[in-house]
Amino acid sequence: MSDLSLQRLNMVESQVRPSDVTDRRIPRAMKAVPREAFVSAARRSLAYLDTDLPLDVPGQTSTGRVLLAPRTFAKLLQLASIEPNAIVLDIGCGTGYSSAILAQLAQTVVALERDAALVQEATRILQSLSVDTVAMVQGDLTAGYPAEGPFDAIIIEGAVANVPEAVLGQLKDGGRLVAILSDGRTSRALVWQRNGSAVSESDGFDAAAPYLPGFEPVQKFVF
Repeated sequence: MSDLSLQRLNMVESQVRPSDVTDRRIPRAMKAVPREAFVSAARRSLAYLDTDLPLDVPGQTSTGRVLLAPRTFAKLLQLASIEPNAIVLDIGCGTGYSSAILAQLAQTVVALERDAALVQEATRILQSLSVDTVAMVQGDLTAGYPAEGPFDAIIIEGAVANVPEAVLGQLKDGGRLVAILSDGRTSRALVWQRNGSAVSESDGFDAAAPYLPGFEPVQKFVF
């Protein structure tokens, strides 16, 4: 077993399994997908640390984006309750790691990213790993992707000040959206579920992450 393969196993056994992740498909998927493939060569030795990991792409010093910490990501997936026949929207997929994991759990994944360099890198990596149930699309993260909706589940890969109605409107009846809601001081992972025309909100767990572009709090100016 290679050193990185051992680190991947240790990540699952020491970070994911002890964190109330009871859906056995999630650790199985995280053991199958090489997280190091989705970060730059300079960061591969850090790929399995329990921390958000900065994403770099060729030609850019920094994208300002991260892979969510493994523990946080696994618990978000569990909140989403993804069924094997689900169609999932992955908002802010970065270099595609989250989408590759989701592809192990769902029937189809629509991976939405606004940064052209990240789209290009995610496409390259997913193709190299023969992940063929993920459709990469480029666009505004806060608009979701109604062309392929409605979705059984929507995962937002970062913190949000709020979830736009346009995105909530892309949930199927019974569908669930998960995200980390933050006001800049406190943050929690929450789940939103559609029941007919109504959307309910349920508490999840303590979590923190950088804001995704477009989901930051609106600045209020005092005169």
